[in-house]
Amino acid sequence: MNTNLKQVWLLLESWLLDPPKAVLNPVVNQLRTFTRILFAVGRDMASGQLNLHAMSLVYTTILSIVPMLALSFSILKAFNVQDQFTPMLYSFLEPMGEKGLEIHNSVLEFIDNMKVGMLGAVGLVMLFYTVISLIQKIERAFNTIWFAPQLRSIGERFSHYLSVILIGPVLIVTAISLTASTMNSGFIQALVAIEPFGMVVLFLTKLMPFIMIIFAFTFFYVMMPNARVNFRSALFGGVLSGCSWQASSLLFTSFVAGSGKYDAIYSGFAVGILLLIWLYLNWLILLLGSSIAFYHQHGNHITRNNNLEASPELLEKAGLDIMRYIALRYDSDETPVKQDEIEGRNAIPAILSRSIIDKLLANDLLLIAGEKSDQLVPAHSTDQISIATIFKALRQDKSHLITSMQVSCAVDELIKKTNTTVYQNLEHVSLRDLINQ
Repeated sequence: MNTNLKQVWLLLESWLLDPPKAVLNPVVNQLRTFTRILFAVGRDMASGQLNLHAMSLVYTTILSIVPMLALSFSILKAFNVQDQFTPMLYSFLEPMGEKGLEIHNSVLEFIDNMKVGMLGAVGLVMLFYTVISLIQKIERAFNTIWFAPQLRSIGERFSHYLSVILIGPVLIVTAISLTASTMNSGFIQALVAIEPFGMVVLFLTKLMPFIMIIFAFTFFYVMMPNARVNFRSALFGGVLSGCSWQASSLLFTSFVAGSGKYDAIYSGFAVGILLLIWLYLNWLILLLGSSIAFYHQHGNHITRNNNLEASPELLEKAGLDIMRYIALRYDSDETPVKQDEIEGRNAIPAILSRSIIDKLLANDLLLIAGEKSDQLVPAHSTDQISIATIFKALRQDKSHLITSMQVSCAVDELIKKTNTTVYQNLEHVSLRDLINQ
């Protein structure tokens, strides 16, 4: 029995992870893609990395939620629309039942007591720091999922964070107001009186909060990672995470309704414990949706081994092919190659192609171009770039450990002789020669 199960699993694993031997039916291909994404996300969940980020964000949220809401309410008060933001806070806490209402009232009381204008310069700086630390931790978690190399530059972070802190609440309230005014307009009211339009409008009204949750998740997936995210992939992750959030809200409501014994066990701490669990579920769903969006955009990252390690042969072969492709497009006076195009062109995972491109950029073999700084061009004329130079860039030891290695003279001489032979053979072969072949 165990042997049969093992054979079934090996067949399923081969169907998911190996390239198809024949062209698949479109429906079967979509099913395979969806199953591959679920497999990869499940593997990430099992590794525990997403759980750690979710728990870390729960802690930061507890510290930052009141200052962040105080700042948002202060901005909304300037537009006299703060009352329209309060129902959103309650709807988030609604799955907690009566305890959610209790937390909602307590948070609003804290916000009323926190007068932003009376904090002074030092207090205001600390308030901004607390809020920014939350958003920075969110970005760091998203960057880990997207294999982004680092946080944005200080200037980019400032503009992105201000967009989330200052403009985000205003846009949300504006969208809610526009939706409400549209639904109350004479034309819509006239449509409601006519069936079946009335049923459709009623259905859309009930569906609107769900749609706004999906677009809020999608906005996060596009804005937060320090990587270029396709809207289609972000929307795919937003739809699945939005559905998961709605389902978890219903399940958590049922859980809270049957958790009367927690009050007896934990007494006054029960509210805090339920809040921690609810926050953890929300952050986990948000991060899972980002992981889904990543694998939807970078399907070639779904491999048999989760921890990828590129061999020197793979780096050299892929690096030469990337340089040839970029140079060919450049010499043909076509539109320069985008990094996303490189990542989707080869079967190797995106993280490895990014590592190769970083090596070529660091050694002045490639340049970033384009209005959005998302295109790649050769740094020199293709006849001035030798294949030996590309090999040296791809083989370079960034940590400089090779210079401090203590090896025998025989080994050192053999390595030097081998490298000299390789570089001499390739020194007179230019990138243009490779293109012409």
